[in-house]
Amino acid sequence: MARPAHCLCFVILIFGAVLPAEEKAHPPKAGERGTITIPKSPVQSEAEQLKLRLHALENPPAYDVSREVFEVIVPPKYKPADPHGLFIWISSGNSPAIPKEWEAMLVAKKLIFVGARNSGNPRNLFDRMRMAIDANVHLRTLYQIDGRRVYVSGFSGGSRVASMLGVCYAEMFSGTICCMGVNFYTDVVGDDGKTYGLNYIPDDEVAALAKKFCRYALFAGEKDFNRPNTRAAYEQGFKKEGFTNVKLFDVPGIGHQPPPADWLGKAIDYLDEGKPAGNTGRQ
Repeated sequence: MARPAHCLCFVILIFGAVLPAEEKAHPPKAGERGTITIPKSPVQSEAEQLKLRLHALENPPAYDVSREVFEVIVPPKYKPADPHGLFIWISSGNSPAIPKEWEAMLVAKKLIFVGARNSGNPRNLFDRMRMAIDANVHLRTLYQIDGRRVYVSGFSGGSRVASMLGVCYAEMFSGTICCMGVNFYTDVVGDDGKTYGLNYIPDDEVAALAKKFCRYALFAGEKDFNRPNTRAAYEQGFKKEGFTNVKLFDVPGIGHQPPPADWLGKAIDYLDEGKPAGNTGRQ
């Protein structure tokens, strides 16, 4: 039987499952990059949760996170006594690679990077969401994470998935950075005259949480074909629907590509605004 919608909010479960031997021996340490596997999915990844949170008609396919591989980059200055934020990346391609200069920016901003392999546009939407959710929960068992700085991001099709997660799982992701792709839950009309239809319908309680507490940075490139959609989602979607903290970053001179590292830094700074000194550790 499906869970009622009111059970969706404010649930973060950290599983204490036994890790595979190779991961238990050596998850990436400070200054390292490497791969991990995740033994078990949390309740938030269950099929009925996904259907409820998106009001989806489709049934999510069978999924086993233990078969997936995640790439992790840990900043050199990370220490358990100094919790870092988490940057969860959803790629448009099968590799979770990001621009090299972004890696240095994430280090400077004290963010641990994680991205799933085989999570690109050809992959089922539900699986792409599940992998980001699973990474969110599991990395909190491996590292001391500042729960106020758990950000989901992506490029193009991956960005569209991130935009949905940032609203439908607002209690798990405090900020979202959308790079050249945004989905929204109402129809919006671009300055190109096209109507960009709704892609999902969020749970009311979770959407209220997203509007009040979460932050959203939306990137549009001056020459990007997704620019009309992104600008419309910003004005007629997020702003019109009452999201308190959303900002459009309109990058001059670029097309359909990730923004330069300095612009990424501006977006991270925006997501970090309003967070007091200190940390909250794990949520």
